[in-house]
Order: sequence, then structure tokens, then C-alpha cells
Amino acid sequence: MTRSFFRLLRASFSKPALGWKLLVAVAVTCLPVPAAQAWLPEITRRPQNPEPGSDAAAPRFKPLPPPALNFYGTPGIIDTPSAEMLPDGTYAVSYSWFGGTSRYNVTFQALPWLSASFRYNGIRNLNLFGFATYYDRGFDVRARLWKERGWLPEVTMGLQDFAGTGVYAAEYFVATKRFQTPALSRRSGPGQLKISAGLGWGRLGSHGAIGNIGGVRPTFVGGSTGGELSYDQWFRGDFAPFGGIEWQPNERLSLKAEYSTDAYVTETQVSNVFERKSALNFGAEYQYSDRTRLGAYYLYGSEIGFTAQFQLNPHHPLTPMVVPAAQPIYPRSQWAVNEEDWSQDWVESSQKTTLFRDTLAEALKKDDLILEAITFEGTGAEVRYRNPRYQSEMQAAGRVARAMAATQPASVETFRITPVRNGIGLSTITVRRSDLEAQEFATDASNGISAVSAITAAQPLAEEALFSDELYPAFSSSFAPYTKPSYFDPARPFRIDFGVDLTASYAPAPGWIIAGALRQRLAGNVSNSRASNSKLPPVRTDISEYAQFGTTLENLYVAHNWKPGQNLYARTTVGLFETMFGGISGEVLWKPINSPLALGVEANYVVQRDYDQRLSFRDYKTFTGHASLYYQLSNNYHLQLDAGRYLAGDYGGSFSLDRVFNNGWSVGAFFTLTNVSAADFGEGSFDKGFRFRIPLGWMLGKPSRRGYGLTIRPTQRDGGQRVAVPGRLYGSIRAAHRSSLQNQRARFWE
Repeated sequence: MTRSFFRLLRASFSKPALGWKLLVAVAVTCLPVPAAQAWLPEITRRPQNPEPGSDAAAPRFKPLPPPALNFYGTPGIIDTPSAEMLPDGTYAVSYSWFGGTSRYNVTFQALPWLSASFRYNGIRNLNLFGFATYYDRGFDVRARLWKERGWLPEVTMGLQDFAGTGVYAAEYFVATKRFQTPALSRRSGPGQLKISAGLGWGRLGSHGAIGNIGGVRPTFVGGSTGGELSYDQWFRGDFAPFGGIEWQPNERLSLKAEYSTDAYVTETQVSNVFERKSALNFGAEYQYSDRTRLGAYYLYGSEIGFTAQFQLNPHHPLTPMVVPAAQPIYPRSQWAVNEEDWSQDWVESSQKTTLFRDTLAEALKKDDLILEAITFEGTGAEVRYRNPRYQSEMQAAGRVARAMAATQPASVETFRITPVRNGIGLSTITVRRSDLEAQEFATDASNGISAVSAITAAQPLAEEALFSDELYPAFSSSFAPYTKPSYFDPARPFRIDFGVDLTASYAPAPGWIIAGALRQRLAGNVSNSRASNSKLPPVRTDISEYAQFGTTLENLYVAHNWKPGQNLYARTTVGLFETMFGGISGEVLWKPINSPLALGVEANYVVQRDYDQRLSFRDYKTFTGHASLYYQLSNNYHLQLDAGRYLAGDYGGSFSLDRVFNNGWSVGAFFTLTNVSAADFGEGSFDKGFRFRIPLGWMLGKPSRRGYGLTIRPTQRDGGQRVAVPGRLYGSIRAAHRSSLQNQRARFWE
């Protein structure tokens, strides 16, 4: 098979000039730099039962990397797909270029068998819409029909560019079979050969068709505005077989060849950016690091292309997490040996209770936790605390339990641990001190302590509770850089402003906060974005007007949070909420501690802020509000449905689905449909997009609740837009309820 691959490679050198170009491109990708560490099926990893002292038993070779991405950002050969799936949870970003076409791709492996992709394409000299380079957005989805096993290959069905203008629209079924190949040396592991073959429609049926279903298929199936599903065109028109092979001799290098059935009619006949002379493509890829892959290719008998691929997996942080060691638990049997050590008389002494409170507060400070209040009983104590540091509420609760075990009198057997956010008790974890002492070094300590502890709703704070002397009033401030991107302007696809933010907050009492932020723009070009052409009130599309000013007041508001009843949470916010709107906002949330379901109602009366973002307003005023349903699905998926009135006065509903990982990573998608027609909405037809958040601790290896988040819309229009009110309730409350805490029970002892 190896000789066959190189015979196929030599066939591409019919012209010497093209041959040396390919050799140079391959050589560039094979520079001796650090290789990757990833995973593939076990058969590719190492020999079974190696002989002691042999090369196989000494330095273990590295496993082969995850599947490579094709030019569309999905697992594939070069320009055609394969049936492989990325490791579950992988977030992949790639860039590809050849023959006057560029593609920026984002792919998320949402489930082990399902992935979704967003792509931003540029086609040079395609002047159908009046631009020198035509930019187009597209979405893909792939579903694995069955896994590889025995003699059966892996089989996947895909929809490519199924919700855009249809420039790259295609549908396919593809199968992939993997074979282990001999090791090139005694110190390297076995290689792998992948063979893929499939049947494609649309783009993938435009060359070498062997049949037709449903007649002629238009090139642009989505219309001029795009964004709508063209399901009536799926698996219609000509269909053709495609296929390819990939040989990975080791964990670094990959050699590829494929037969592509994409005729590139638009690029070769309409924009004329390259000449398609052959259906064969060849390439070589190099795994530069465990997350980065580079490739160079010779395509369609006339073009040189390249890709850069970056794969991030939430389960594998950029930097290993380094957490200061937790306090050890010293069983009371080792130090409470006298009868008076177990006395409960200390409860009656305000001097002693104050001492125990202050000692606990100092112990919590070592873990960057803040004591809010403590209630003492003879055999129990409830601690209310803030967690400004740890992404996991269960990890913070475990640290509080250890601090209590180290500082409280021996008679205190029952610990009630209550996390607090914005003055509201979120839940109470009840654990016995004797169970902590017994479980600390148990084989299955996480499940053991979970089995003997209880998670209940937080009760109202007792009147006899001792508040920390250092809490109220509280003032804090920070100084940090900011970035504000703007996407997909046809004249310039990406713009960005950057500068610095000075934020400050003041908490005069529990549940109250006064906060604001001053912003200084240092540089950027968002102000040069296209002017609004909306048929709706310009509630978002006049971003360029707001970007004209250097020093602005980003927000300034007063908020109050409280619990009006059992399972009820409430918020009121007044002031300048965001760049474009200010007003008054109220929210009520019903969220039982043990239920995956939550219901919320929010109402806002808002006024559009003036462009200079100081204290003045424009004439536009509106009422907006929503009823929301939240549901926590299995595997950390979170569903949200909203129905109500949006900023532009349109009525409708929003659907969003997010996957939230225990370490704080989240990736999700959303769409909104309202009573605004596609023609009035404009480009994109309806509001949709995806969002992600990467926790800072995952990147830096230090505990932190902060993170980098981004929401990307293929087109920013005015329909289906909500006001951005700081401090909405659901996210922070859900994170400290039973389901989330149980999912993170392994973090209790960290």
C-alpha cells in the first residue's frame, strides 16, 4: 500500500514545475518540531504484552493524533469528508486556502456521534453581489450512523452549508475503515492507513455523477438573504462517488490522496479564480504540537493550498491545574481526649464564639474564600461564604469543610455549608464531621462523602448569626484590558476595538450592589463598520455610531437581589445596563434545589443611550420582557426557551442549547424566530449564532472563576435582540444546586 501511495503521488508530476512546488510544500510541513500527544483507538497505540527490556517496553511511543480536518473544517481527507469523529467535546478552529478561496472554520464535537460547524468563506472575484471578494457564512452538521467494528467501517451522514446561501451546499454518506501498518522502526509505534469512500450530492455530486434524484439542483439554493433551511434540496440532483486514503506512518506525519467530485463550477466558470485540471488531490500534514496541525497540498492539477488546524479539548487543559494543598483533617480522637474538650458551654460565651468565627475567617482566607456569616449551635454550625476563586462550587465547599474541621470545637458534629452569591444563600450542603474524618483517605472518598451528605435548599439566615466584621460596606475595583470585535462586514470581515476598562463596585448591605465601568478605547476600526440599513429600529446595527468615542461610561447601575419565598429568587436593577440601553429591569426565578427545571419572568423598560455613552439618551423607548424555561438535561446540557417581546418591538421566541463542562468550559448555539419577516429582517433571515466560554483556570492552570467568552452571530441585525442586563439569576443559582454539585462531587477533596 505504501508503494501504491507513492506511485499515485508521482502521477501528479506530469509537469516538472508543479512537481517541485509540491516537494517544497511538503518539505515545509516536515520541519523537526515537537510532535503531538493525542488519542486514537487502542489498536494503534502499542504492542500487547511487550517483552521486558525490549524497545517496546522501554520508551513508549506516542499515540497517533485525533482525526485531521479537511478544507471545510470537518474530519476528512483534503477537500472531501471522512466518517471519523473528533474526540467528544473537542472545539476545533482551522483556516484553509487555495485557488482564490479561503475558509475560516469552527467545529464542535457536541456528542460522541454528532458534530456541528460554522464556516466563513471568501471567494475572490465573485462579483455577483458587487464585492471583489464574496464572503459567505455556512453551517454544517454531521451524524455518525454506526461505529467501526470488526469488518464494518465507520459510517457518517453529513449536511454541508445547509442553512446558508448554498454556495457550498452538499450532502453525503461516507464510510471510513482503518488498518494498522507496520512500524517504520523498532522505537516507533505502528502506523495507520485510513480508506474513505462516499456518495455525495450538491457540490460533491457536480463531477463524475453516476445518477440523479429529483432533477436539476440550483447552485444558490438559499436565496439572496440566506439563513433559511433548504431541506427541499437535500439529497437531490446529481450524485457521485468520492474517496481517498490517508497514511500515518507515525504520530507526526500524514500523507494523503483523494478523488474529489466537486467540480468547483462557481470558482472556475463564474469567478474564474483557478483552473480545475484534475479530480485528484495530494497532500502532506505535520502534527506540530498536540493541538496544532499544519498541511500543504497540490489540488485539482493546478493549485497549491495549505491549512492550519487547532484542536482544543475541555478535558485537556492548556496548563495543568496547580491548586494549593488543602488543609488536612485531624480526627478529634487525636486531640480531643478529655471530657471538657467535648463540652458545649462555649456556645454561651460571645467571646468564644467570636473567636471561633474569626479563626474560621482567617482559615478561609488562605483558600481565597470569604466568610459571610456563621450560626453556632452546641453540636452544629452553619457557615455562609462567598466563593470568588473556584470554578467548582463543590471544590469550594470541600475547602470550607476542611477549614471548619480545623477550627471548630470538638462538639460541633454537623457542618452546614451554604454558598452565597449577591447576598442570597444558594443551597446548603450538610455533612457530619465524623464522616469527613472517616472518608478523607477512603478508596472512593468522593462517592463516599456524597452518599452520606445532603443537599437542601438554603434556609433564611438565623437572627443569631454572626456576620463577618470585614464585609459591609465593601468596595472593590479592577483595571483590565478589553476587546470588542465586530464580524462579517462584507467590506471587511473582521474589525476590532481594544482598550482598558476600570470597573468598581460597592456593596452597602447583603444583596445590594452599586457598580459601574469606565472604558477607554485605545485603538480599533469598529467605527468604520457599515451604517445601519435596517427596516427595524436600529437597536444593534448602529454599532459604528457607538464606536466613534474614546472615553465612555460602559455601565452604571444599582441592583438588589433577594428571596421572596421558598424556591423563589428575585432581582431588580436600575441604571445604565450596557453600551446601548439603560432603564429598569425586574426578574423573578422559580428554581427548586432538586429540580432540573426552572421558570423565570423578566420585564424591562429601557431607553436607548446616546452615542457618546455618557448620561444622555435618545428618543427610542420600549418595553421588553420574556418568560423563560430552563431545563438541565443529562450530560451537562442546558436547554433554554424564551418567549416575549424583543428590543425592536418584535414578538417571538428563542431556543438555546449549551454544553457546560465541570471545569467551566461551555459551548452552545441559539436561534430566535419572531414575527419579523425574512425580508424585513434582512441578511440572514433570522437571528442565530453560537457562543463559547473558556475558563481562565483552564488556560493558566490556576483556580479562577473568570473566563473568556464570545458570542458570534453570522449576521448582526435588529430582529430578535435582547437587552444585556448584568447579573441575571439563573446561571449563578443553577451552579450551586443539586445536579451541578453532584456532577462535581469528585472535586470535594481537591
